Amino acid sequence: MCRWLAYTGAPILMSELLLKPKDNLIHQSLHARAPRTPTNGDGFGLGWYDRQPLPGLFRSIRPAWNDLNLLDICNHIESPLFLAHVRATSLATIQETNCHPFRYKNWLFVHNGQIADFGKLRQPLMLNVKPEFFENILGSTDSELMFHLALSLGLEKDPPAAIAAMVRLVESTAREYGIDEAIWMTLGISDGKSLWGFRYGSNGKGPTLYLSPNVQELQQLNPDVAMQLGDFAACLVSEPIGSYQERWREVPEQSQVLIRDKRVETNDFKP
Repeated sequence: MCRWLAYTGAPILMSELLLKPKDNLIHQSLHARAPRTPTNGDGFGLGWYDRQPLPGLFRSIRPAWNDLNLLDICNHIESPLFLAHVRATSLATIQETNCHPFRYKNWLFVHNGQIADFGKLRQPLMLNVKPEFFENILGSTDSELMFHLALSLGLEKDPPAAIAAMVRLVESTAREYGIDEAIWMTLGISDGKSLWGFRYGSNGKGPTLYLSPNVQELQQLNPDVAMQLGDFAACLVSEPIGSYQERWREVPEQSQVLIRDKRVETNDFKP
């Protein structure tokens, strides 16, 4: 499907994670380990938080491995919280508005996975988007619709409850059309202060999601890297990066991760 990365911690250049490590996200856009979609060349996107009140956004339909603007931006933008995504489309067209992250005010959203038989479900699901969010939908992907359904169901107040409600809505709508296994997803979501990750599949098997080693572990493995990160940093990825990939922790099936106030919490996610 796709590949994404989300980071929160001390401000760092985005290139420190997106370009420099072994098997970094740009490398994964061409050589991902996923057997179904080893190439993710249908566009990319970056969303980042800085001193401005709203997050920045840069998206392109070019392959991530072949965009000099992306390389330049990553080497110049420093951020304490950013999300990046490389896309492999299933049905939706290749256009800039279909590239992740998706943004609404201070919220950013990335997705790997799909809604089954989305062509059948798109219209009935779209009817559940509240009018105040509808005009923010600019593309045609299941991912963007999932985001706006979650917004309509209270994402700004309680992200886990809203994502659970969104999944229930998709699954119940799918059952009306005879579709039993409706949704397959990992999600990265942020409001600029907290970072949430979700892993879920209607069949009990969601796409892969990993959590980085903590700074204390990195101090033992590579003090030079740990010094840049201060006393806390955390990263969620579709597949591990760097020289110590065996130290990344797989997020369990049907789970959610919350990274806030220099703490990481992992809990069950059972819509």
